[in-house]
Amino acid sequence: MSEAAQDQMEIKFRLIDGSDIGPKNFPTATSVATLKENIIAQWPKEKENGPRTVKDIKLISAGRILDNNRTIEECRSPLYDIPGVVMTMHVVVQSPATEVKKSLSDSKQNKCVCIIL
Repeated sequence: MSEAAQDQMEIKFRLIDGSDIGPKNFPTATSVATLKENIIAQWPKEKENGPRTVKDIKLISAGRILDNNRTIEECRSPLYDIPGVVMTMHVVVQSPATEVKKSLSDSKQNKCVCIIL
């Protein structure tokens, strides 16, 4: 395998509904934040509730949530050292904090209490 090929990882991103973005080759020096930006750019337009910012996405690989400031090289598992293996990362989109706060405040207003004597 050439050195240039060793410095690349083929990655696909699995969305919650089972569909994929990719696979696509990335340099191993690519940061997780850059991967997230790529996901936002390639997010299928027909899917609702897509991520708006990098903070809206959690990437999971080999059972670990990946930190934005780490590189692919730092996050990869020894399983992906086999030539021709595509690394699969799972994408979890979080609701923006404002929507979560709004739903919490709405649920507080609709509480009722029953007292049995």
